[in-house]
Amino acid sequence: MKSHYDVVIIGSGLGGLVSANILAKEGYSVCVLEKNNQYGGNLQTFVRDKTIFDTGVHYIGGLNKGQNLYQYFKYLDIIDDLNLKKLDEDGFDVITFDNDDNEYKHAQSYDKFIKNLLIEFPDEEKAIVTYCDKLQDICNQFPLYGLKHGKPYYENTDIFSLKAKDYIDSITDNKKLQAVLAGTNYLYAGDANRTPFYVHALTVNSYIESAYRCINGGSQISKLLIRRLKENGGDAFKHHEVVKFGFEDKNINSVFTKNGKEIKGDLFISNIEPKLTIKLVGEDKFRKIYTKRINNIESIIAGFSLYIVLKPNTFKYQNKNIYHIKDPNKIWDGQDYTAETWPEGYMASMGINKKTNIYGESITVMTYMRYEEVEPWENTFNTVANKNERGQTYEEFKAEKAEKLIQELEKKYPNIRNCIQETYTSTPLSYRDYIGSNRGSIYGYVKDANNPLASFVSPRTKIKNLLLTGQSLNMHGILGVTISAVLTCSGIIGMEPLLEKILDANKTEKSIEN
Repeated sequence: MKSHYDVVIIGSGLGGLVSANILAKEGYSVCVLEKNNQYGGNLQTFVRDKTIFDTGVHYIGGLNKGQNLYQYFKYLDIIDDLNLKKLDEDGFDVITFDNDDNEYKHAQSYDKFIKNLLIEFPDEEKAIVTYCDKLQDICNQFPLYGLKHGKPYYENTDIFSLKAKDYIDSITDNKKLQAVLAGTNYLYAGDANRTPFYVHALTVNSYIESAYRCINGGSQISKLLIRRLKENGGDAFKHHEVVKFGFEDKNINSVFTKNGKEIKGDLFISNIEPKLTIKLVGEDKFRKIYTKRINNIESIIAGFSLYIVLKPNTFKYQNKNIYHIKDPNKIWDGQDYTAETWPEGYMASMGINKKTNIYGESITVMTYMRYEEVEPWENTFNTVANKNERGQTYEEFKAEKAEKLIQELEKKYPNIRNCIQETYTSTPLSYRDYIGSNRGSIYGYVKDANNPLASFVSPRTKIKNLLLTGQSLNMHGILGVTISAVLTCSGIIGMEPLLEKILDANKTEKSIEN
């Protein structure tokens, strides 16, 4: 560890790692500090019964050659080393409902997407084509989403107030089609009264363009980014939890870690949740109105995940994701469950490794869970680095929830219970402790079409040498957080030159091929 760095980055989530790589490529001396035993934030994986599970990355979009995430990853020099499996082109996402034997498929490419839906909804061509055109039109209004020069999307406020549910409902009266088009809203925790259509569009579009699973888990992305960072002269340190910021005049000059180290720097980028950043820096260092606004931003609902280790050769591998909602008329109501109705739905995704062929090895099932359900244990903390038990009542709580989810799975897969070797779970407390998200939020801050700028958080702060990055700023997800890091770094390097270098990295590839 050096005595002084040009840039110190707190947290090694994707936003922090992408920022570190961009700046290291520009010649800055960079240091990344991570509190956990593993780099990557939501990219972290864990192993149970010799089976790899993802904590947050179940699939990735936009990775076909020349597509948006491909181009960003090409610039970062990691695309060629990723080990990926393309999901079923005719149905990478499948929407299902109780008391309906049909499987409603979302296909890759807009032509196939439209063609597939017309099989189930032959009289709805106008609505389906209009929907697809609108998705692409909205995405085209976000320059960095398409790697184009232009004003950052948060300046185009006129597209923020259109609600996802309102728009989808406006193009068709067919309730089942409405539900199918909105069926993957677990990807962004869709809310009927608040979620903007642009959130839906930016999320769904990249998967329609292409959808992939990471073989052996998403942690390969963080491992590659750490490797490239070190190749460019940067440093990264695990078990270095930042607990305090040091000041000289009105600027930060160092951070102090839990293990007693002081790391000095010129610039500081926080990849940890903005509310926690303010707390660590000191509320007195910011304007009261800013602190109050950030602390009052609502966090998106938390999640509960069931991790199933399958018995060998019992459950066939499915190269797709299942989004099951009990009632198509309640497609937007999954967060409004009661103790009796939980879960209103779930998303199920199978893991894949190099040996996966006919049979699957694991399934991850995710559904919503409000933080209030785990508040009895909120004063307990448990990570690999700091092992603590939450007690028997907590274990019983998790077991009860796991059983309810398995019962729901049995409705779709009657023999699933006989295929289960072992199960593991994570709750909002797991997300809070491992990822550092406020109240275990799965996707950062709520985006509200009724008050679009309320949850906007600029990468810049009033402390001149402190910047922010991560899923709470702009958009969540692999692509959204990558773009967030580009925005953050543009405040240091400049947007025009940075975007040109990203585009040039992809032009170089094309010229070599020619």
